[in-house]
Amino acid sequence: MFIPVSSAQDIGQVAALANEIWREHYTPIIGEAQVTYMLDKLHSAETIGEEILSKNFSYFLLREGEDSFGYLGIQMNGQEAFLSKIYIASRRRGRGDGKVAMNFAGQFAREQGASVMSLTVNKHNTNTIEAYYKMGFVKTGEKVADIGGGYFMDDYLMALRL
Repeated sequence: MFIPVSSAQDIGQVAALANEIWREHYTPIIGEAQVTYMLDKLHSAETIGEEILSKNFSYFLLREGEDSFGYLGIQMNGQEAFLSKIYIASRRRGRGDGKVAMNFAGQFAREQGASVMSLTVNKHNTNTIEAYYKMGFVKTGEKVADIGGGYFMDDYLMALRL
């Protein structure tokens, strides 16, 4: 179910999934213009490849048969694993895939020597925030980040002891 992303083809699949998921899920939250900007700057095949090559990221496609339906991006930083990306296509939501993906991310992080997994989540992404609380995450702070182009990410910081 979890396929390590290493080839250009895999990276292209992650970028295509990002486009599908972000346009559907985040447009109502942050608007179409910011979604397009973030896809171009933060979720492009070029950015994903660079993160894997030089920023200590591991990406995984979530796949069943020939259907790639989600992805994870985890950045290791000593004993902390930053869950940068966890996205599931709407056609697979509500089936437990998110929980399975979080369990996989936690196991991967522990295997890499992490004792904490952290993440950021948009303050208006209420269903996802509730899901993180149910999985044991706690809110550790807030962060507003200027991402360029006149756009900001307005997030909660959350963490889970592994």
